[in-house]
Amino acid sequence: MTMLGLSDLQFALAAIGLLILVLVGIINFKYAHARRKAREQGEYSVDGRFAREPSFGSGFADGNSSERAEPNFGDPLSSVPAIPEKFIIDPRIDCVITLRFDESISGSEILQEINAWGDLKAQAFARWICEGLNADQDAVEEWEELKPESTYSEVQLAIQLASRHGPIGVLELSDFCSRAQALADILGCQIDMPSVSTMLEGARELDAIAAESDIQLSINVLFDEPCPWGNFDALMRQRGFKLARNGRHYEYYSNGTLIFNSADLDPNKPVTQMTLLLEVPLVAHEERAFERMLGEGVEVAQAAHGRLVDDNGINLSEAAVISIRQHLDVLYANLERSGISAGSSTASRLFS
Repeated sequence: MTMLGLSDLQFALAAIGLLILVLVGIINFKYAHARRKAREQGEYSVDGRFAREPSFGSGFADGNSSERAEPNFGDPLSSVPAIPEKFIIDPRIDCVITLRFDESISGSEILQEINAWGDLKAQAFARWICEGLNADQDAVEEWEELKPESTYSEVQLAIQLASRHGPIGVLELSDFCSRAQALADILGCQIDMPSVSTMLEGARELDAIAAESDIQLSINVLFDEPCPWGNFDALMRQRGFKLARNGRHYEYYSNGTLIFNSADLDPNKPVTQMTLLLEVPLVAHEERAFERMLGEGVEVAQAAHGRLVDDNGINLSEAAVISIRQHLDVLYANLERSGISAGSSTASRLFS
């Protein structure tokens, strides 16, 4: 450093810059290799280009995650095969990159280039989406899923900024942006892309908002005497509950939408306690989910000689119920203010 006339700070900055260049080079090399491999295979699957809707995993990632109510809905996305359920781009939770063409380009040409994106690092934690602005003469000009036989004047690439796994990471986001830039270079088009720092800041803000609203409510019914499974099952079905496929918990639906469910029970033992669970941000405010769950808890308790208790086994008081209602009003209002209303498709994606 002395021979080169560099201070410690200058040397450190130079080293960091070199590491970044090496990282970008590695990412671009992997992308080019994957694209060549896809071309050599000469195969293309329309359904293989987007990330599958995950089986919902645990709650928003946080260094102090023990303080959050984080339900578990199944295996993480990384164990799910790529692509199936379709989503539309939503700027409220997606980072959007736009490619603009001087002349319309065929969907097949675009799809040929993004066919190798199945190895995208971010796919393990956040889904990415691609839409095109249809430029066909006889078609209504609108954004749609890319079709090989159509032509497009613009393309939007988007990646979800946060989920219950937490905000998207810098490496995943950099990988996605590098591929978008490489695609723009290959297709010879203009690109409109926010800075990585802006996108990361947006991801952190979205994660913070979501973490405050990621609430699971529970109501416990404690039975004075164990209730035989057959009697309990008959009571639950009479109340409109459906036994889940795993045969261990019950679900309550309204107009085909899951409103709340019970915690797992052992069908081989008498039931001594039932817990009803509500994922607040996943159910629309209009469904009055808490009131309905509370009402069902009261009905089951009365029919099976039980009582409503809190998590400490203390009888649930009217004051506690009023407090819950007040907190729910604030929570729903905050979600509405942020543009992510409870029960919406946006909330469903974010709280997954």
